[in-house]
Amino acid sequence: MSDDLKKLQAALRQATPDPDSDAKAAALAAAQESFDRIQGSEAQARPIPESPQNAGPFWKGPFAMFNKIRLRPALYLTSCLVVAGAVFVTYEPWNPQAPLERKDEVEKVGDLRLQTLETEEADAALELRDSETQSMAEVSQEPVIVVIPSPKKELGRIRLRSDEVPQENRSTAQIDGSGATDPGLTLGSQPQSGVLSGIVAQDQIAPDPYPKPGDQFEGEPENPLKITVEEPVSTFSIDVDTASYAYVRNSILEGRLPAADAVRIEEMVNYFPYNYAAPDISEAPFSTQLNFITTPWNPDTKLIHIGIQGAKPAIEDRPSLNLVFLIDTSGSMQDANKLPLLKQSFRLLLNELRPEDQVAIVTYAGSAGTVLEPTSASNRSEILASLNRLSAGGSTAGQAGLQQAYALAEQMGEDGDIGRVLLATDGDFNVGISDPEALKTFVEKKRETGTYLSVFGFGQGNYRDDMMQTLAQNGNGTAAYIDTLAEAQKVLVDQVSGALFPIANDVKIQVEFNPALIAEYRLIGYETRALNREDFNNDKVDAGEIGAGHAVTAIYEVTPVGSPAIKNDPLRYQTETVADTGTGELGFLKLRYKNPGEDTSKLVTQPIQEVVHVTPPAEAHFAAAIAGFGQILKGSNYTGDWTLEDAAKLAQSFKAEDKFGYRAEAIRLMKLAEGLE
Repeated sequence: MSDDLKKLQAALRQATPDPDSDAKAAALAAAQESFDRIQGSEAQARPIPESPQNAGPFWKGPFAMFNKIRLRPALYLTSCLVVAGAVFVTYEPWNPQAPLERKDEVEKVGDLRLQTLETEEADAALELRDSETQSMAEVSQEPVIVVIPSPKKELGRIRLRSDEVPQENRSTAQIDGSGATDPGLTLGSQPQSGVLSGIVAQDQIAPDPYPKPGDQFEGEPENPLKITVEEPVSTFSIDVDTASYAYVRNSILEGRLPAADAVRIEEMVNYFPYNYAAPDISEAPFSTQLNFITTPWNPDTKLIHIGIQGAKPAIEDRPSLNLVFLIDTSGSMQDANKLPLLKQSFRLLLNELRPEDQVAIVTYAGSAGTVLEPTSASNRSEILASLNRLSAGGSTAGQAGLQQAYALAEQMGEDGDIGRVLLATDGDFNVGISDPEALKTFVEKKRETGTYLSVFGFGQGNYRDDMMQTLAQNGNGTAAYIDTLAEAQKVLVDQVSGALFPIANDVKIQVEFNPALIAEYRLIGYETRALNREDFNNDKVDAGEIGAGHAVTAIYEVTPVGSPAIKNDPLRYQTETVADTGTGELGFLKLRYKNPGEDTSKLVTQPIQEVVHVTPPAEAHFAAAIAGFGQILKGSNYTGDWTLEDAAKLAQSFKAEDKFGYRAEAIRLMKLAEGLE
């Protein structure tokens, strides 16, 4: 997006149009006419009943007039404010629309008052000014919602600013352009922001090209192309997180492309299970598989595909689990895709636990508290009852929650047990430690206790991805984003062993490229996992973990010596040539890891050689299609004219076994994203 466009959007967000006096007069007249049509004569207006307090002699003096006030003026004022609020509708910053055209129609849906407006482009998300809305709530005590019917039958959004709407006056309704209702959409308020929101349910979802406001990502520049003779060694920590892919999917399904910083290519690639060879656990807890294929987006370069497959021990052989559910119950978690989905997700996990496993629940909002003391997983009814009692409200004291959860996990731990804190949140810590660096320091100290921290993100609009990445990466755990119950099934059921049972800690990869055969190279993704060369042999430097059954994939794009794809000119004053060793090795792969509970790392090595396959491995090509997909979404400079259509065709050609349908879903996402570019 250009700077000029950003400035224009900022100006539109800040601009507040002055009311037109003629329009206001017409609106007031229309409101009076509407009121008369609905209420009938003044005699039919309901009086305010007198109370015993009003009947005494004290009130028969100068205040006696108030006993005779009828409801008509108050309702008149309410109607006026409804229309005035419609005049002062402001555009959401992510969805600017054409000027509104008033339609004099007020309907009631349960306890909701609906002011219907028409617009030329009616897929708007609206907010009423705080001042008008607060006045409406004070007078009418009813939430007033502006509904925009769409002539295109596209999705519209409704939002209302109001801190004063009482809980008992909120309704549940599914609203379309005609005002019809259906119980299915809860219109609730957020105590912190006072936003009452809902969706106008219509036939199609209109594309929204803007990222959700409030979501925060810590983006890193794309890995640059390296000159092998100058910098032959590449070092990074492995990553098995999948949060980015799920967030990208959610964005595309909502009709908008994700923000570039939300796209982490390694997390998209590692979202999928791969058919890598099982390890020989007598040698290492994981196996490595190397492939060398032509780059789909550049026929003059190659891809070196590194596949790592973790061992998966039998469930009866695993140690006992001590799980602390650390649940964010702050006001920002009340949306249906946050706390309610979180409860459903953890219910699924309970089905996978054994009687010897223990569960405790800690919640945090304005303060932290233990909702459930350590309880055997066999006592399912007690655990579920504690989950069901949770409700959202208050600020987000994340630091206090983390401290209490870690303390409880340490109490539960016994020799040989696995302790893990499962943090479920939208990531918004606003009480206590809220700075990512301060949280990093806190979690780094706590991981020395042997308790792992995994983070599950929920919702959009307030999503703090940067905070979640900091916590997961430094807490010896993983990060996942749960946007649907199906994703919860994948993360907490289908892959529960990998999510909860580590088989290798501090796993680092280092590749040395042969400058006689490889002129240039670049690592695709892993920008946030880069390590210094000397970190590889330093066992005090933290790195990623591999869980039971986890697959990890890394991809390098390399440019062979003599290829027309070489982008860097030779230097004028350096004529040194590199002799070929004659080994045919493109490079040399080294991996370091620690067994859980150990402090000294072990080393695994393997040469990288060009292997010619009559039929190239499907897994490497499918991973390349996902990597290309992610690069296009991120706006990479290295994919040339390659398109999302090309990515979808490649993925379809090498879809191979797709037991859970994840690959088919990715292909659909590529096709959907084509229409959003």
